[in-house]
Amino acid sequence: MSRVGKQLISLPSKVVLKVGGLGQVDVEGPKGKLSWGLPPGITLKIDGTTVVVSRTNDERTTRAMHGTSQRLITNMVKGVSEGFKKDLEIQGVGFRAAVKANFVDLSLGQSHPRLHPIPEGLKVVVTDNTKISIEGIDKQKVGQLAADIRAYYPPEPYKGKGVRYAGEQVRRKAGKSVK
Repeated sequence: MSRVGKQLISLPSKVVLKVGGLGQVDVEGPKGKLSWGLPPGITLKIDGTTVVVSRTNDERTTRAMHGTSQRLITNMVKGVSEGFKKDLEIQGVGFRAAVKANFVDLSLGQSHPRLHPIPEGLKVVVTDNTKISIEGIDKQKVGQLAADIRAYYPPEPYKGKGVRYAGEQVRRKAGKSVK
C-alpha cells in the first residue's frame, strides 16, 4: 500500500467534492471549481468530511498512480479553499517587470522585452517593478508560470542577476583574481 495514497483527505467546510461517471472528480469551493479524471484502477470513497483514495488491483501502473491521485485531489481541495501563491524576485540593474493586459512584460537586459502570456485563471501582480506574485487555484499552472518566467533569465552565479524564487539562495562564485 502506498504511504501517500492511504492518507485521508479532509474536506474543509464550504468545499464540495463530487465523483461523476467515468471517474470524473469535481471539487468546488469558495475560490472556484476544478475537475480531473481518475486514472483506471483508482477509486474514491467519500465519508462525510473525509475522502479515501484506494486502488482496485496491484498492477504496477495502478500502484504508481495511487499516491499521485491522492496528492492531486489534495491539491485541488487546497486550491479551491485557500489557493496557491508563488513569489519571484528580479535582481539586476535595469531589470523590471510589468503587467500589460494579459501579458507579463519582462525587461531583462536583453535587446527586446519579453512578453509572456498569463494563463486563464491566474492573477499576476507586480510590485516595486521587481517583485512578481502569481496566484491561482491550480497548483500546476501557478508553478509552471513561475518556472517559465524564471527560465527567461535564471540567476547567474557571478553577479547574482536574474529572476529567482523569493527566498532562493544562489551560490555565488569568485570571479577572476588579479595577480
